[in-house]
This record gives sequence, C-alpha cells and structure tokens, in this order.
Amino acid sequence: MRPLAGQVVLITGASRGIGAAVARELASEGAKLALVGLEPDELKKVAEDCGPEAGWWEADVTDTDSLRTAVEGVVERYGRIDVVMANAGIAAPGFSRSMDPKAWERVVDVDLYGVWRTVHLTLPYLLESKGYLLLVSSLAAIVHIPGLASYNVSKAGVEALGDTLRPELRHLGVRVGVAHMTFVDTDMVRGADEHPVFGRMRTGLPLASKTYPLEFAVDKFVDGIKKRSRTVHVPGWIGALKVVRWAIPHLIELGSRFSVPKADAAALADIQARGAEASSRATGAGGLADSEKAAHK
Repeated sequence: MRPLAGQVVLITGASRGIGAAVARELASEGAKLALVGLEPDELKKVAEDCGPEAGWWEADVTDTDSLRTAVEGVVERYGRIDVVMANAGIAAPGFSRSMDPKAWERVVDVDLYGVWRTVHLTLPYLLESKGYLLLVSSLAAIVHIPGLASYNVSKAGVEALGDTLRPELRHLGVRVGVAHMTFVDTDMVRGADEHPVFGRMRTGLPLASKTYPLEFAVDKFVDGIKKRSRTVHVPGWIGALKVVRWAIPHLIELGSRFSVPKADAAALADIQARGAEASSRATGAGGLADSEKAAHK
C-alpha cells in the first residue's frame, strides 16, 4: 500500500458524483488533486474542498484537444502525474430501436472513447512515474440490463481495455485497475430513476434494484487506489458474479420476457409525448451538462 501524501491524482468526471467524492477523500489523505470535468462552477467548489494544492481544468473527454490542454496544464503545475482515475461517464436510457441515435453514440463517445483518450494522453506521464491507472467500468459490463445498451457496450469495452492494458504495461511499472460498481447514490442514478419508463425497470431487477451509499463506494475506490488494485468491486459480490457471467444473459432474457414488451410500448409512448431527444437525454445534472456541451459542438 502506497501513502497518498504528495501524489498527484488526475480524475476525470470530477465535477460531481463518485469523481468529486473520491477527490475529497484522497485530498484529506494528502494527495494533490487535478480535477477535470465539464462544469467549472462545480469543479471550483470541489477544488476548494480539496485544499490549496488542488487544481481544476475544464475539459470534454470527447474533445482530444481540450483534454490534451488540461493534461498539459496539470503537468505544468505539478510536474508529474502519479494516478489517473478515468471516471467521466454518462448514461442515456432507451431501447436501441427507438431512442435518439445521437444520444446512443454520445454515451459510447464519452464512456468508452473518452476513457481511451484519457489513457492515451496521460500514459506518457504514468510511465515516467510508474503510476497507477484506474478505469471506471460498471456492473453493466457484466449484467446487460435492457434499455441501457450503449452504456453496457461502453462499460464492457472499458473492462476489456483495462484487462488488455494490464499485461501490456506491467513490465513498464504501470499498474492498471478496473472498477466495477453497481448503482450508487449519485445524481446520475437518481436522474435515471426519475425516467418515466426506465426508472421502474431498474428498480424491478434483482441485481440492480439496490442503491448503495456514495460513502461506501468512496471507501472502496480509495482503498483500491492506495493498494493499486487490479480490480475494485462495489460491492464485493460483483467479483463472485464474474465467475458465473456466462449464465447472466440467459437469466436477463428469462426475466425480461414480460417486462420488456410493456416497457417498449411505454417507451414509444414517451417518445411520442416528449420526443426522442428528451426521452433519451443523459440522466442527472452531469448528463444535462454533457448534453448542453454536445449541442454546442
């Protein structure tokens, strides 16, 4: 276990949610936080909570130039990067056949390609420091809930990226971890639960119905960063679930036989009432910020 004091930790998606909460806890243990995100007002608040050594940079992980500028700014200020937590992510509920295709593709661009861009731009500095890279995947990489196809695809890709990078980088001194967490009390999850169709679907599924406290997830993440763990499971039973992941699609199909046809009809009605863009919008305040950013591109 390495002490956090003095380590420079870059976190994407640090404006709110798990990114902001982990940043505050790491700062309390002496780390220097480099916060990257879309919402400058929120980033400034988190940086203030993290103390005078913390800095923040507004950047969009779907924009390579924007993200490069932020990473270079971090290195210019601190001279190094020791830990990267590639955390930026959004979720847009909807069935693939009817949801707004731009929303579907935006999720993949943020959640998968955004992680890749973060890795690509920070890796030279992690090689110098022999640092730690934590990629934030999800239970969705293992349990593919209907109505979240773009999120499931992205998080499965993040898991595969981490599992591939781990042996590629080990001999160079860089350790790679992949975090899987189920539903945690963040504004993204609360926003998803407010969706008139897909909120009810989530809360009706056995493996997805419970929402865990944010503090519980923060403790797991911080412990994983200290230990430079290969996996972070929130909660621990996700690790055991991986052993029988071959059976999970069959169980999802069986359990969805009656719920999906009803939800599909309800989703079409919602789209007719509100429009595909509104019905498929990324959830929570962070999702709204991303939607506004995407609209101005």
